[in-house]
Amino acid sequence: MRRIANAVRPRLARAATAAKPRIARLTKAVRPELAHLPRRRTDRTWQYTAGAATAGLALAAAVVTAAGPWDANGQRTAERDRATALERSGGADHGGSGTSPRTPQAAPSAAAVLAGLGGTTGTVSTKKTPTGRQALTDVLGPLLDAPALGSGRGAAVVDVTTGTRLYAAGADQALIPASTTKIATAVAALSALGSDHRFTTRAALEPDTGELVLTGGGDPALTARRDAGDRASLRTLAADTAATLAKRGIRRITLSYDTTLFSGPALHPIGVNDNLAPVSALTADEGRTDDSTSGPAPRVTDPAADAARKFAGFLHDAGIETTPPGPSKATSRAETLATVSSPTLATLVERMLTNSDNDIAETLARQTALASGEAGSFTGGAEAISTQLRKLGLPLSGASFHDGSGLDRDDRLTANLLTALLVKAGDPARPGLRPVLTGLPVAGFTGTLTDRYTGGAAGVVRAKTGTLTGVNTLAGTAVDRDGHLLAFAFMASGTTSAQEAQSALDRTATALAGCGCG
Repeated sequence: MRRIANAVRPRLARAATAAKPRIARLTKAVRPELAHLPRRRTDRTWQYTAGAATAGLALAAAVVTAAGPWDANGQRTAERDRATALERSGGADHGGSGTSPRTPQAAPSAAAVLAGLGGTTGTVSTKKTPTGRQALTDVLGPLLDAPALGSGRGAAVVDVTTGTRLYAAGADQALIPASTTKIATAVAALSALGSDHRFTTRAALEPDTGELVLTGGGDPALTARRDAGDRASLRTLAADTAATLAKRGIRRITLSYDTTLFSGPALHPIGVNDNLAPVSALTADEGRTDDSTSGPAPRVTDPAADAARKFAGFLHDAGIETTPPGPSKATSRAETLATVSSPTLATLVERMLTNSDNDIAETLARQTALASGEAGSFTGGAEAISTQLRKLGLPLSGASFHDGSGLDRDDRLTANLLTALLVKAGDPARPGLRPVLTGLPVAGFTGTLTDRYTGGAAGVVRAKTGTLTGVNTLAGTAVDRDGHLLAFAFMASGTTSAQEAQSALDRTATALAGCGCG
């Protein structure tokens, strides 16, 4: 208890400090109204109760703002703190998103957000839109008609609580989604595997040949770095393997590696690119050749061979000599000597969405394929995503998947599908999908939205960005002025300036958040 108190006390102190101005403003606003009331004993009691409630709400809002986003179990994702500490660019196909020098405006109390998430039916209703639709059309229509948004546009807004569609313009038009495809990949993977699923990398000993096989389990977060954090560590796997071999008196061994879990081409159709390493069931640090953890970076040409060489080096440091590693396949008789496992799928999904991580996306597409009975390839992953979404009853008309990351320009999604995916993720009957919402970048705070919305809708817009040449998309959630949680998708094709299109989409999302139109 003492340790918990010590850990919580600094954050509560900062939250209380941050809440003081808000409490003062609220008290100042309430005092004139109270002054006109008769001073009977019962009224004074009511005044004290109202004052305490006001101060409590203000303090709660400050605490939520200071603590950052929360997951389905009531625990902080800590993504804001991590993003601020790293000060690195976000999604691989998105440009810079380092920490902004400007301080974002405070987010409102989370009460309305949580109420919205808890009340959804998980489906998009076709019932008549409420009377507020005309006002919403007046607000969004001119913004979405901006020339910066190119020639092809699609938009949809849905009330997550009721499932009612509040706005639609070209919502059923299939357009290039870019990285908003990752929302579909996340929903499909969580549906097929479950949010608690983990991927295991193992070292196995063949009983007949005495060969040690490093077997890839398709863990996209496996790391060879000294500071592993919550990731599975190749160093730990080597240390545990070496200890077991030493106990058996083995000091030299033949080493190989197994990547047969995945099949098909490893190289994405875009070719060699800093946005994505060749996809392999065995890779360490996404094959990055620098110290980065997200965003574009030079990659090794053979991630599996690179990981195996690093593993051999760690074994050497632990007193075990190996032959130069080569490809092989572990048999069913191979004895597992040591294993390491990835973070939960929920954590991987959040990381993928927050940082727009293409490597995680393509690995999860293959894992979804294997869980769905398809081949662990680009084609199998695309088929499996469609299959899983179809099982959920989502509107797939016009949709076409070719990868899991959205880097393939042949991908097609509709604004209607994107909002339906977000509503489904908020369905209380499907808590396993909640990481799709908690992983969305927070405007002005995390991931690919770190330096966006700092002067507008910071904290009240959470959205997945998408950027390819001539394509700009944005899909996520916003809390409007009345506290309603809205799912939105804005898609633009044929854009000529990525920055101008991005700004136009940001203005639209900010207007949605500031509108009491729902």
